[in-house]
Amino acid sequence: MNVGLIGLGAMGVGMARNLAKAGFLSAVYNRTTAKAQTLAAELQINYAQSPAALAEQVDVVLICVSADQDVLDVVDAISAAIKSGAVVVDMSTVSSNTAQIAAAKLAKQQVQFLDAPVSGGVEGAKNGTLAMMVGGDADTLEKIRPILAAMATRIIHMGDSGAGQATKAANQIMGAGINQAVTEALAFAQAQGLPMDKVIEVISGGASGNWFLQHRGKTMTNGTFAPGFKLALHHKDLKICQDMAEQTGAAVPLTDMTVQAYSQLMADGFGDEDISALYRLKRRR
Repeated sequence: MNVGLIGLGAMGVGMARNLAKAGFLSAVYNRTTAKAQTLAAELQINYAQSPAALAEQVDVVLICVSADQDVLDVVDAISAAIKSGAVVVDMSTVSSNTAQIAAAKLAKQQVQFLDAPVSGGVEGAKNGTLAMMVGGDADTLEKIRPILAAMATRIIHMGDSGAGQATKAANQIMGAGINQAVTEALAFAQAQGLPMDKVIEVISGGASGNWFLQHRGKTMTNGTFAPGFKLALHHKDLKICQDMAEQTGAAVPLTDMTVQAYSQLMADGFGDEDISALYRLKRRR
């Protein structure tokens, strides 16, 4: 099966390289044409001048863009050109409702749609070690599992269309809680005058140890916030979580608190930094 990838942001580039390494990727598209051309030349594949042009030449279209409307715009753009029997996999983080709308649009063209958001950050995309939560037809997932396995080491079918995005929403809420806990604890430790490298080392080896502490603890306490996952994007995701929670009557107070904190940091000009920039706010307080 020939595969095309639409969206070459921080995550998409790593995914593209792993797909090409596994021999699946044949074309890429990105709104910034130069970026697609450069990567296509590196990987010795085609670059498409439009989403429709990409869809015409592949059996599987992978999407990795930023927002709900972006996903729907891509789906509309490829609908007229995509082959009957093709598969579209959206790896963006959007709402369950958007996934269901996309699935319904493509079903009219006899095209299967999977919502397959990922977790693992830029490191996971680069190393091919992402976790992928998938909604949609289970048989379609099994058909293209080898393709997805080039990018992810854990691929779990969650249910019907939208279930993957609902799972990702739960993941983003959990990530907010971990960010809150780690940044607050490290700001507290610093206020106590403790040696921060040792604090991070010893806590990482105990019951409170976690990936975020291990990979972001030293950078944040040294005042470095190069993005692995941009704060503004997590803010966007948590707004989606708020909307989904409102529809079901679920209470998400930690999410509400994090959205408010991120809004303040974005207003201060830190939206393009890593989510560990929350440490800036905890340290001030």
